[in-house]
Amino acid sequence: MVKRSKKNWFRHGSWWRRLRNNRKYRDVLFRHLFRDKKDLLELYNALNGSTYQDPEELEVVTMEDVIFMKMKNDLSFMIGNSLNLYEHQSTWNPNMPLRGMLYFAQQFEGLLASQGDDIYGTNRVELPTPIYIVFYNGGKMQTDNLLLYLSDSFPTGRGSGCLECTCEVLNINRGYNRALMEKCHRLWEYSEFSSEIEENIKQGMRRDEAVHTAIDTCVEKGILRDILIKQKAEVLHMILTEYDEKKHFRTLFREGKEEGIKEGIKEGMERGIEIGLSKGRDALLREKVKKKLSRGKTLSEIAEELEEDIAVIEQIAAQSHFK
Repeated sequence: MVKRSKKNWFRHGSWWRRLRNNRKYRDVLFRHLFRDKKDLLELYNALNGSTYQDPEELEVVTMEDVIFMKMKNDLSFMIGNSLNLYEHQSTWNPNMPLRGMLYFAQQFEGLLASQGDDIYGTNRVELPTPIYIVFYNGGKMQTDNLLLYLSDSFPTGRGSGCLECTCEVLNINRGYNRALMEKCHRLWEYSEFSSEIEENIKQGMRRDEAVHTAIDTCVEKGILRDILIKQKAEVLHMILTEYDEKKHFRTLFREGKEEGIKEGIKEGMERGIEIGLSKGRDALLREKVKKKLSRGKTLSEIAEELEEDIAVIEQIAAQSHFK
């Protein structure tokens, strides 16, 4: 048996597997909590130092499944003169600026089409200012915030090229960005609830046990109390029903493979019947040609009587050794 180092044991332990396989629930829960315009506006004000009061000033423009599954964004909205994209990440992804660039390009394209703007005209087209923020609560960031640049992906490095897109990553793990948490109570509640679940899992609890315990603890402390009491069943379903992406693609592949086999069999049978009929017709034609040749008919006469091309009759005659 191969011995594992303490580090490898840590990464292969049962709690680590449960934590790794269950990381997507936090993304879903984040979207659920901030789908309410009131909470989303509070988050926007906390980030920008603004004082908007009317949630209806915020226009949600979230696009579903942008580009493909992996581009599905969390929260996107317009307010004032800004187009905001808020995403949640529990796993580190250095390609967020690229995702943001593709997203904003699609949004701007749709905006231009809806307004009927002419990018080839003499007037400058006005666009909302894009703002891209990622709320991160994974384990690979030890600072409050970090700015990612699209140009870091270029071989010539940051600041090079004619295109740039930045993404501000905010650490929302327990203990980070305290000023922001104080301004946005809902964000603080989300951070505390997530931390409670993760701590329970680290202590060896099963996922369902960790979640139920975290819910009871947070309700007792008044954390997300309004959500966890009124929508407990929905929250549990969100967290305990994980989406297995690899399993999804394996299913699609298997279904596609099975369908391909069925189509192949069907096509093969149809092709086999077609070939069989064709061979039958050829054999019958050869027999007719042989009989007419044996009666002294010329090739042109046979072609005319059988309504076949003279070249076909000549080929059959040659193969049958008739002259």
